[in-house]
Amino acid sequence: QWQILSRLPTGKWIGTRELQEMLEREGIEISLRTIQRDLNQIAQRFPIESNKAVPQGWRWQSDAPIQSLPHMTSSQAVTFMMVEEHLKHLLPPSLLDEMGPWFDLAKRSLSTQNNVRQWINRVRIVPASQPLIPPVVDRAAQQAIYEGLLQDKQIECVYRARVNQGEDKTYILNPLALVQKGAVIYLICTRHDKTEVQTFALHRFKSAKVLESRALHPVNFDIDHYIDSGALGFRVDYNQPTESIQLTLTMTEQTAKTFYESQLSKDQTITPIEENIVEVTATVPFTSQ
Repeated sequence: QWQILSRLPTGKWIGTRELQEMLEREGIEISLRTIQRDLNQIAQRFPIESNKAVPQGWRWQSDAPIQSLPHMTSSQAVTFMMVEEHLKHLLPPSLLDEMGPWFDLAKRSLSTQNNVRQWINRVRIVPASQPLIPPVVDRAAQQAIYEGLLQDKQIECVYRARVNQGEDKTYILNPLALVQKGAVIYLICTRHDKTEVQTFALHRFKSAKVLESRALHPVNFDIDHYIDSGALGFRVDYNQPTESIQLTLTMTEQTAKTFYESQLSKDQTITPIEENIVEVTATVPFTSQ
């Protein structure tokens, strides 16, 4: 019953079918009849309400007190606040809706703790390069893409590429992962007619819908290995996979201070070659960056 209670939203109604789908995504098999029975029992002990419609919708009452949910420590509240602020663009809308009561509870918890609230107001994440305004992403397409990835299902989409004069093309894709790079979120996937792993920028999707067919995964695909390969860098030749090169840079000792603190690669070395001059060597992906 706690699993059901923790997924009830505030404000909007949620049906028993939606609750069942949420639980099934986490490996909890439960019938609609059991969910309905549990909700009726929960309503006798917690401030939740139904809309008496068919099918029935449930939610927390608008005046439900904080005590209806478990106590949240200051460190937990800070974590929820940081998640909402910095990861909301990478979480499926359905999961964000589920987390709504927890985000609200975190805000209320911090409102009574001045020192922790001040800490939140004093922490910011600033990009290393010139920040760009994030491109507009079609909300419906984004939700379908995220749900396809979450459920491991294929998606059918209309996509406008940057090349070929921006033609709209229809694809069936196998979602593999999401990666945010700067202001842009990319879907890592394969097309149903190709095995090559590709990247599709989310803001170029015109529409998308989740199919019933299971997504097909390349053998031994690993998102971290894919990123480390430099595939998300600015490729020199888009018709060829990104390769690694041995990069050698000659610079002043003063300029090299950056690389003493933040290395180009794990095998980086810095070797003095003459007074105030050093040689920096590292294995890096061969991209235009």
